[in-house]
Amino acid sequence: MRIPTFQTLSKDLGATALRRGLNLWPPFLAASVHVDRISADFREFDVSLRMRPWSRNYVGTQFGGSLFAMCDPWWMLGALRCLGDEYIVWDKAGEIDFVSPGRTDVRTSIRITDELLDGIRAATAARETSSEPGSRSPISAEVTPGIGSSRAG
Repeated sequence: MRIPTFQTLSKDLGATALRRGLNLWPPFLAASVHVDRISADFREFDVSLRMRPWSRNYVGTQFGGSLFAMCDPWWMLGALRCLGDEYIVWDKAGEIDFVSPGRTDVRTSIRITDELLDGIRAATAARETSSEPGSRSPISAEVTPGIGSSRAG
C-alpha cells in the first residue's frame, strides 16, 4: 500500500480548500505562516508571517527559518499546477538574503508569470534535445523586501 503524499492528497483541491488545509498544516502553524490567498489559477500567492513569541529568534526578530518557510513552497506548487502532469517540478535549492530584521508581521506576494512558465518550458525543451545527460537550466526567484512582492527571472 502506498502512503499518500501531500501532492496526491492536494492535487484535486481547489485554491480555497488548499489554502485552508495549508493554514492547518502543522509546520506552517508552528512557524506562524499564514496563507492569505491563492488565486484560482495557482499563479498568485499572498502569504504572511505573523510575529508571535514562538516565532522570534534570540534577539526578538522573526526567525530566519520561518521567513524561508513562508517563501519556499509557492514556486514549486504553482509550477506543478500550471504546467500539468507532463512536467516533474523539483525544488532542489534555495537561498535567502536577509536585508533587514523582521520586527513585525511580514508579508509577501508570489506571482508566477507567463514568462516564467515559458522559460521553464523552453529550458525543458532544450534539455530534451541536449545530448548532455542531466543538463538543466535553473530558474531563479527573488523576494523583495518591504510589504513584499516576488518575481521570477
